[in-house]
Amino acid sequence: MQTYPETLAQALRTDPGGPFVTFYDEASGERQELSTTTYANWVAKASGLLVDEHGLERGDSIRIDLPTHWLATVFLGAAWNTGLVVTDSESPDAVVCGPETLPTWADEAGKRPTLACSLLPFGVRFADPLPQGVHDVGIEVWGQPDAFTPFDPPAADDAATSWAGVETSHADLFGGDGKAVRLLSTVPSASPAGAELLASLLAGGGSLVLVTNATEERLTALAESERAQPNWS
Repeated sequence: MQTYPETLAQALRTDPGGPFVTFYDEASGERQELSTTTYANWVAKASGLLVDEHGLERGDSIRIDLPTHWLATVFLGAAWNTGLVVTDSESPDAVVCGPETLPTWADEAGKRPTLACSLLPFGVRFADPLPQGVHDVGIEVWGQPDAFTPFDPPAADDAATSWAGVETSHADLFGGDGKAVRLLSTVPSASPAGAELLASLLAGGGSLVLVTNATEERLTALAESERAQPNWS
């Protein structure tokens, strides 16, 4: 495969019901598991939100300013699905943030689409109203369809990420064999290492156990119970 949409389609044909992302937050007690099909449905909804609701187009840049969380894997997929470039730029065309980074982006919400995730279980809305111009993902995403076909899909040589100004193409991320293993990681998915790991697992038919707020002892126990290889050191 050479692009994210092609790679996701292959994964759906190969193992639609198998787990792809399993998320643990040891502080809240949340455990969320997304099969390949469920992950694809969330990616479709987020794709519709970015393109149909907020007018983003292939080649636009997006900052996914989220911590270690399953929604970061969803918005990475949505960005790649629609040809957006995931970036660490301080002036992206759009931003997705969480509660901790919301103050950073709220004052400039009028300059770009600014979407905020509560990071509460099941992807629900914020309990309190958000600043003017900031869109609550927990409200807007549910109205999007479970299927999305990009009108202008990315090409193999299109940039998928741009970290510190260095671009990596779809072919670079998805063109190899990937990892056909189940890995446990604590790395935020919307980071250079996290994005590469997610892409490699999707391309290789592997799966990800994503954990936050866990002790070393708990990580070891989760790796054993989830039959996952450790990937946090």
